Amino acid sequence: MTKSISTAQLKNFKNLLEKRNDHRVLERTVTQNGILASSRDYRAEVNTTPVFSIDLDTGKVANQKQSGRCWMFAALNTLRHDLRNRLNLPDDFELSQNFTFFWDKLEKANYFYENILKTAGFPTSDRKVAWLLSMPQQDGGQWDMIMGLIEKYGVVPKSAMPETHNSSASREFNSLLNLKLRKDAVLLRKLVQNKATEAQIETEKEKMLAEVYRMAAYSFGEPPATFDFEYRDKDNNYHLDRNLTPKEFFDKYLGWETKDYISVINGPTDDKPFNHMYTVDMLGNVVGGREVRHLNVDMDTFKKLAIKQLESGESVWFGCDVGKSSDRKQGIMDTELYHRDQLFDVDLAMSKAERLDYGESLMTHAMVLTGVDLVDGQPKKWKVENSWGDKVGTKGFFVMTDDWMDEYCYQIVINKNFLPDELKEVLKEEPKVLAPWDPMGSLA
Repeated sequence: MTKSISTAQLKNFKNLLEKRNDHRVLERTVTQNGILASSRDYRAEVNTTPVFSIDLDTGKVANQKQSGRCWMFAALNTLRHDLRNRLNLPDDFELSQNFTFFWDKLEKANYFYENILKTAGFPTSDRKVAWLLSMPQQDGGQWDMIMGLIEKYGVVPKSAMPETHNSSASREFNSLLNLKLRKDAVLLRKLVQNKATEAQIETEKEKMLAEVYRMAAYSFGEPPATFDFEYRDKDNNYHLDRNLTPKEFFDKYLGWETKDYISVINGPTDDKPFNHMYTVDMLGNVVGGREVRHLNVDMDTFKKLAIKQLESGESVWFGCDVGKSSDRKQGIMDTELYHRDQLFDVDLAMSKAERLDYGESLMTHAMVLTGVDLVDGQPKKWKVENSWGDKVGTKGFFVMTDDWMDEYCYQIVINKNFLPDELKEVLKEEPKVLAPWDPMGSLA
């Protein structure tokens, strides 16, 4: 039986409030200053001083501006850190995020079309079909998705394909592309339902992809087939390498074994036992390319792997729920930054697993770990390279407490050589397939 709020209950609620001696003071404070300012603890600034026992020099931060390309920026930043050190490149050198963005949009369109064709026999009210149509594509992604793009297309310096208005402010393009993809889904589903031949369907899909290519070319510029790599290093020495393809550039100047870098997650929910492999249904971009795969481990192992990679001099791509208990302007990520529970005298405590299971948290942003402060061998705080420009934090770098990492970090990317032997064996497992809406499938 449903029950509405009664008059007697309302009277009781009011009486309980008025019995509190501090309720008028707190009412004035919160109404005038807001919840976060009223619950902020200045001690968090003392505990997040930007000094670290391991601190990698990674140059200047990048700026994704009004786009959701953090996963792409973070991945390209880890690549450029290595390249910058080896070639003595200027601090502001970047790899082109616009180049990978172009190919990601085209590949995501094809990925969407393929999933629409696979589910064409189900009604639009089916949960998977509704999931596809709710967001045909977006800017976000995962580590394996950017690696899939690099393995297929290579990379170029930013000078070879600089930013455009639409790459830096992607909302208009995304709105238009999602309109087109939904409209195309209508036709593709009808073709299947009307028993069109495979050749007929493929012909229509190719026309659709050609239109997406044209839209992307007008918006981002067309990616270069070849380019010249020309630069002056920090010592002002001039360098020129002519007529490189994007894949030749990657192989010659970066040369990473991309398959050596694997996603390690901490998803402590009952449906994901630790020390096993997972993938996510309908999550990806390059059809037939790299599969999204996650190795789930406990938090202690998670942090030890990150520290090992930092100690080797290599930065760490990571994904987190950046909006929780953080201050964007000052660049602080600390579970003790705000005390909203104390302000309102309500119990807000949830475990990490409960937040994931009940929709309170998931991965929303990717950045790069570039340092850690170890005290007696234990991490106390972490240095974070963000991609929001140098006007926030300490010239664009944030400080994350170790407790914050425990609660809101979900993914790191580690060279598999740092894994203990027993986890290397786990990598050979056939991954368990998670539902498309699983929080471990969220896009940063």
